[in-house]
Amino acid sequence: MNAATEHYDVIVIGSGAGGAATTYRLARAGCNVLLIEKGERLPRDQSTLDVRRVMALGEFRNREYWTDGRGNRFVPEEYYALGGKTKWYGAALLRFAPEEFAPDTDFACFGWPIDYEDMAPYYAEAEALLAVREFAHEPQLARLIRRIAAKNECWQVSTLPMGLSPKILEYEHEARHFDGFASALDLKSDAEVSLLSRVEHLPNVRIVTSLEVVNLTGTADRATGVACNDGRRFQADVVVLAAGALNSPRLLQRYVGNTGIADWLPGARLIGRYYKCHLNSPMLAFSITRNTDTLRKTALFLNKRFPHSSIQTLGWIDGEILATQLPAAVPSRVTSLLAAHAFGFWLTTEDGSNAENRVCDASPNGKTPVLDYDVARLPASMKEHRNLTRSFRAALRRVGLLAFARPVGLSGTAHACGTLLAGRDPATSVVDVYGRVHGLPNLYVADASVFPRSARVNPSLSIYAWGLRLADSLMMVSDRTLMRLGT
Repeated sequence: MNAATEHYDVIVIGSGAGGAATTYRLARAGCNVLLIEKGERLPRDQSTLDVRRVMALGEFRNREYWTDGRGNRFVPEEYYALGGKTKWYGAALLRFAPEEFAPDTDFACFGWPIDYEDMAPYYAEAEALLAVREFAHEPQLARLIRRIAAKNECWQVSTLPMGLSPKILEYEHEARHFDGFASALDLKSDAEVSLLSRVEHLPNVRIVTSLEVVNLTGTADRATGVACNDGRRFQADVVVLAAGALNSPRLLQRYVGNTGIADWLPGARLIGRYYKCHLNSPMLAFSITRNTDTLRKTALFLNKRFPHSSIQTLGWIDGEILATQLPAAVPSRVTSLLAAHAFGFWLTTEDGSNAENRVCDASPNGKTPVLDYDVARLPASMKEHRNLTRSFRAALRRVGLLAFARPVGLSGTAHACGTLLAGRDPATSVVDVYGRVHGLPNLYVADASVFPRSARVNPSLSIYAWGLRLADSLMMVSDRTLMRLGT
């Protein structure tokens, strides 16, 4: 069959958490699915565990230039591969809390159009598919937690739910290189390993890698397929955007521009707006004693004084890893000595929503996409994150650790959310409660761009759960053949 005439029930664009979850569910239901991924399958030759290649050279990262709101160029830390950014995440898989589905006007946070109860069964299913489990705190971290609790009663510590195989403890190199690295032995629960590998062998599933979707095709009232960078076109009854909060709005902006529907599409003016990514700051704390733990990333710190914030421990830190964050002039013996005494923490605060924080497909010169995001537009978030940092640094100082923190800049897009808001009112949102774009009945969004809130923890588990829910909703409400295929 000629590629120009290939037709599918559903085309899914992007293979990260949302795209993989949607593909998994539709494939198991018997739908004829085409999954298109811009990146390649990652190699299994241990190169994805190589500190120099991954962190120093950024060999596996996106290299596309963007501009910020002032016209300065930068490169977002995006990853394109089968499995998307889940190949590189730290595997902390947490649910959003029930109250984080409600609006918080004092913190400039919108509410979700659904409740926690609507997501709960999909959270449970995602946790089962991803084999989420907890790991005991290792000796050095356990000792530090006891000391912090003894002097700082306001800090509550729990065990992180992790998407890691228990076998990882048998492979020291993998145990030391999962946080920010891609597993070569499939010991991390990611979108490819935990979802796509279960369905890619099915005759009704086709996965195409190293192919970029550059446009959606269709009419003013219906998307009919996609156009790719090599000239190929594919058609489908339903198209699902799952390219991430930076790229899904760009594709929708192009579609709106090409079809001239901006004047009547309900949420057209909101496409790309309300970008969120958390306020994140890595913190390094140095102790007199050596840190001999291996896994390390097992603890979650919460404090009622900072209801929109959380702190996680980070994975392994050695001299080679630390050197990538320090000036090249620092001698290796110094970085190795510092790393041997280091504890790493990841401080996160939910950022509020501001319409001026947005993604645009092209800059005024038409050459580069734009990410216009300014934390100064979010004073409540800035204040809480600043106080969180000061408070936790003080808590560490009380137990004898010297800590330093540095905010993640604009390029840190690991937790990108919110550019195609979900809502019940078409005048104030882009997609509905099922993930359908208002006014376009067969175009859906399965990634974190729909999230009105990003909560205070990593969004990955919520993206998986949303993708599973979206697929169920799609099969129930589609006006074409999907209901029949899904029964």
